[in-house]
Amino acid sequence: MFNKFDVLETIDMIEKEHLDIRTVTMGISLLPCIRETAEKTAQAVYDKVCSKAENLVKVAEELSAEYGIPIVNKRVSVTPVSLITAPFAADSARVGFALDKAAKALGIDFLGGYSALVHKGMADYEETFLCTIPEVLASTERLCSSVNVGSSKSGINMDAVRLMGEIVKKTAELTKDEDGKGCAKLVVFCNAVEDNPFMAGAFHGVGEADTVINVGVSGPGVVQHALSFLPDADLTDAAETIKRTAFKITRAGQLIAKEAAKRLSARFGIVDLSLAPTPARGDSVAHILEELGLEVVGGHGTTAALAMLNDAVKKGGVMASSRVGGLSGAFIPVSEDIGMIESAEAGRITLDKLEAMTCVCSVGLDMIAIPGDTPATTISAMIADEAAIGMINNKTTAVRVIPAYGKKVGDQVSFGGLLGRAPVMPVHTGDASKFIRRGGLIPAPIHSFKN
Repeated sequence: MFNKFDVLETIDMIEKEHLDIRTVTMGISLLPCIRETAEKTAQAVYDKVCSKAENLVKVAEELSAEYGIPIVNKRVSVTPVSLITAPFAADSARVGFALDKAAKALGIDFLGGYSALVHKGMADYEETFLCTIPEVLASTERLCSSVNVGSSKSGINMDAVRLMGEIVKKTAELTKDEDGKGCAKLVVFCNAVEDNPFMAGAFHGVGEADTVINVGVSGPGVVQHALSFLPDADLTDAAETIKRTAFKITRAGQLIAKEAAKRLSARFGIVDLSLAPTPARGDSVAHILEELGLEVVGGHGTTAALAMLNDAVKKGGVMASSRVGGLSGAFIPVSEDIGMIESAEAGRITLDKLEAMTCVCSVGLDMIAIPGDTPATTISAMIADEAAIGMINNKTTAVRVIPAYGKKVGDQVSFGGLLGRAPVMPVHTGDASKFIRRGGLIPAPIHSFKN
């Protein structure tokens, strides 16, 4: 039972500490929508998404008003589109445009699932599908795309890694008038999960029910505020405080998720308890790490502090819900976290440090602006490095970098809203083209043989 102190504490979390439900995401299976032509499939996709998610925004707004908890985003994820467009892969864009049209009609913020799973190999239709991504992301507003290029069980598909470097570059070129914003809607994964509610990497896995509600909670400001009362506590006590705080945040998410699923006649999927920052001050993962005692995020000690934070969040969240899933960790997107933005502007945090931080958190090199003249093979090499970390450590890793055409190190890009802004960061200039062009498959590690 809640007592009056719990209620007052929750009110404070919402009003002063940026506690919110970051997203209510409805996952929808598109497998029943496959027809003999792209045009008929696109119409079936549009009709199903509009039917299933017709009341998503309305229900989310009702729940927000009833419980007093802000619900920031209402989103939809769908079956990876490459799976339903195989017979007419060159015409996959029709389905992409239909999905974006549905998102606009429903008033949802983003729709994820213009995706492909190519971690062990690419069929001809999948390669054809991947090549449609730049045009589709440049021509749509709310559609997001993701590609899984590796896993701990299968290894890393380096042919797909090579191609994705080229696709990222092409997407940036086609959206250069918006600082490469198309790339902010494109993420390349290793060990992608089927129930992630966060964009741009959300898709509805083939092992999921027909319609599912997944919720992502967020409260970096709540965690930072709780730690501010422990300026001299040891790290054991700090971890306990983070766990207790994550427990409360996750409870709020489960309440919303279960009620939303009930009202929308969908199955309750998971609560993703990731700490997802925003560009707003007081809502930063970087500032949590500084609250723990770092002078600035990016300095020595950052990886250790992040590891403790991530572990404590998971432990607290798992105790609060038997349905924890998705990514569930701490996100470190540069453009979406005011502390990361300021550290990057000051040159205190580098790509190398962000890569090291990836080893202990979710998800990877995320929302990072790089010079527009960065070669495609260098981007592929960045993807390969992150995929290797995910493969070896049996965790989800990803790359979402934005080549900023016409801009150099130190210049700024701006996307607005939750996508934020970022300085263009330097990349290593060593040539990786020969390595990338070798192609083939990086074999799975020995620990993958667990049966």
